[in-house]
Amino acid sequence: VRIRCVSECHSGNSSAVDSDPGNYVGGETGRMETRGKTGRRSMMKSPYIIAVDGRCAAGKTTFAREMGIHMHCPVIQMDHFFLQRHQRTEERLAEPGGNVDRERFQDEVINPLVSGESFSYRIFDCQKMEFGEWVKVEPAPVVIVEGAYSCHPAFQKHWNLKIFLDVDPKEQIRRIRKRNGEEKLSMFIKRWIPLEEAYFSAFYIKENSDIVLPGVLP
Repeated sequence: VRIRCVSECHSGNSSAVDSDPGNYVGGETGRMETRGKTGRRSMMKSPYIIAVDGRCAAGKTTFAREMGIHMHCPVIQMDHFFLQRHQRTEERLAEPGGNVDRERFQDEVINPLVSGESFSYRIFDCQKMEFGEWVKVEPAPVVIVEGAYSCHPAFQKHWNLKIFLDVDPKEQIRRIRKRNGEEKLSMFIKRWIPLEEAYFSAFYIKENSDIVLPGVLP
């Protein structure tokens, strides 16, 4: 059996992987085919899935985007699946890793992804607290899932490789201040970083990763 992988990524800015909302991730030719002696083609069901988790401002998005470019594969962002307003209860946020819409991610991404199907989902904009544009993902031999909470135990059984990006706390603060400004830095320190750290500690995310890397420059 001869295996031929064909994967093409489209983006609105002509780069191989789309880091901006609302454009296509994965091309119409993205597929993995097997060709036997009869010459017939058949689709391979489940892609090789790489999860990139880690601390905020460790450079997860940059790392995944560059990896996607070099590997010619789609990148799915966990940032598109933060909680909707009605889900943000005290009980939910008290759960380790509760700050992500696991249910929607399972239904709209994981189920069709592991079946080798094309699928679409809508970006949830947590700043505006509303759904935005659609993202379409086509089948590909390799798929990257990037972002905080991507290695949640609810998802891990589906991943083939788990990568954790680490960053020194002082460097983390410096990067967030530069990226988000002083006002939003306060929210990261008081809310988002503690939520992430609780998740890392509760589920030993770093310890259970296959690869741990120092944070890259965003």
